[in-house]
Amino acid sequence: MIDLTQLKEKEQQIREAIAKKHVDLDFDKFLAVHSEQEKLKEQVDRLRQVRNELTETIARANVEDKANLIARSKENNIHLQGMEAQLIELQKQWQELAARLPGLPHPNAPVGRDEHDNIERYKWGNPRTLEETPRDHLELANLHQMVDFDQARELAGSRAYALTGWGALLEMAAMRFAFDHILAKGYTPVAPPVMVRENAMYGTGYFPVGQENAYELTKDKLFLTGTAEVGMVALQAGKTFDIESLPKRFVGMSTCFRREAGAAGRDTRGLYRMHQFQKVEQVVICPADEKFAQEEHDQLLANAEEILQALELPYRVVECCTGELGLGQYRKYDIETWMPSRKGYGETHSASNLRDFQARRLNIRHRDAAGQKHFAYTLNNTAIASPRILIALIENHQQADGKIYIPKALRRYLGDTESI
Repeated sequence: MIDLTQLKEKEQQIREAIAKKHVDLDFDKFLAVHSEQEKLKEQVDRLRQVRNELTETIARANVEDKANLIARSKENNIHLQGMEAQLIELQKQWQELAARLPGLPHPNAPVGRDEHDNIERYKWGNPRTLEETPRDHLELANLHQMVDFDQARELAGSRAYALTGWGALLEMAAMRFAFDHILAKGYTPVAPPVMVRENAMYGTGYFPVGQENAYELTKDKLFLTGTAEVGMVALQAGKTFDIESLPKRFVGMSTCFRREAGAAGRDTRGLYRMHQFQKVEQVVICPADEKFAQEEHDQLLANAEEILQALELPYRVVECCTGELGLGQYRKYDIETWMPSRKGYGETHSASNLRDFQARRLNIRHRDAAGQKHFAYTLNNTAIASPRILIALIENHQQADGKIYIPKALRRYLGDTESI
């Protein structure tokens, strides 16, 4: 998970990252367990060496010496078994602590605790000023019979919903438009698994921090993913790429699931924060090169902006503070789209550079021109996510008479319909 040879060299930076990202990790305890584990491993290795030497000696010994040697061997093995059991427990403890070690944040990442400390970088588009008090997306959805909450919650519980009629069609159109837009740029399409084993969630950095937000299929020892990124990145685990074949650019579409633990009372009205949603995700695997990765990060962000601009939706781009960075994220930009009912911008996209954090966990490498192996860098960004994007589409494009304007980019997916 980390380069242990750099542990002492980067100790201060790691301590600062833990503090800046507000990670629940006792670093002194981690170092103590690491040191204890190394010492115990040396002792176990010595006992194993003694065991092997005694085995060879017993095989060559005469009858008179064998009994004594066998007794010594048994005593050594009893001691060895006890210390091996201790080592296994210590290694488990160390792995649990190591899994919480954060990736270092970008030196220029704003230092802060939560979304209120993010820094706005720029805006695009001007929110419309409506003469009448605008309807929110729930009023509009009810007017056009686009969402069924009541029956959905009867059969699936709180925060369940069913898109119906134009609601379902509008979502499908938005998803397909975003997918086609990224596909046209040469990205490889992927339909990844959404039920994955625990190692895929750890490998991509969604466990252990954030584990409370995952739905677990206990009987099958599987988890439902909250983004296609998990499956797309984990599909590359154990691979070594030639430098000439990079970057690898993927676009995936999947149903996603989040328990939204701890979000009770926050944004629970309407379609903003749901347990099940659809998402088109972009993923890039590139060489371990800072400049190259930043260019890919900028392009992922630009792709999402092009989609929002085509949908004629005002938005702003913010750089996330350290407290908003995930465990492995080096740098992150969020796109927040204007939502009239919120009288502000709501997060709809998140573009992340994770450097080699995921690649180390999943053993994704590349060879440079000289044949040397390096851990690759991974990046990702939302292309579109629904139903949250429907809030922006419905509210921003409402007309005074209650009709909903359809952006030109979506019309070919809706039989050239101009309005609902």
